Amino acid sequence: MIRVHVSAAGTEAGTGVVALLRQAGITTTAWPEPSPETVIVVAGATVDEAIDACPADYRSGGYRLIAVADTFTPAAVRRAVRAGVRVLMRSAEVTPARLTAALRSALQGDSRIPYEALVRVLNDAVPATPGYRPEPLTARQTTVLKLMADGHGNAAIAGELACSEHTVKNVIYDLMARLQVRNRAHAVAQGVRTGMI
Repeated sequence: MIRVHVSAAGTEAGTGVVALLRQAGITTTAWPEPSPETVIVVAGATVDEAIDACPADYRSGGYRLIAVADTFTPAAVRRAVRAGVRVLMRSAEVTPARLTAALRSALQGDSRIPYEALVRVLNDAVPATPGYRPEPLTARQTTVLKLMADGHGNAAIAGELACSEHTVKNVIYDLMARLQVRNRAHAVAQGVRTGMI
């Protein structure tokens, strides 16, 4: 049984989230119990406002946190992650179904960050190499890179491309070598920076 508590900066933000939870058939609790089944949804116009609306003891690590906001900055996203936020959602994109999926992700320990916010954080964190020109990617490598940027894992990418996970791993290995990157996040950042995706 999921226990959800809403903490919001302003009544409008909180009321909107509570209404969406009700539409999804999820009731909220007035006082959250620290347990693996409790999720705190914090809401505000900005990520910083949402985090500030969340009492410090809720950020102690005993709760799973979801932040719903309109505006995301790289600094605020980094602060949210440090505060224990598992899932970040744009207010305009929140539906009962997406909120339910986000609750499940938070409970399972998964993280979700909107693509544009992730790209801005990565671009902010990974310095560009002067004069670097990566080799062009194949059509399949570009497709895999785009799917990685959308947060898909190897199994989902394999399903999308109708191939084996082993093939996906090989494509990722090759594209990382072409881009001269260390990991998937770096590959996505490099792809965005160089205009490949």
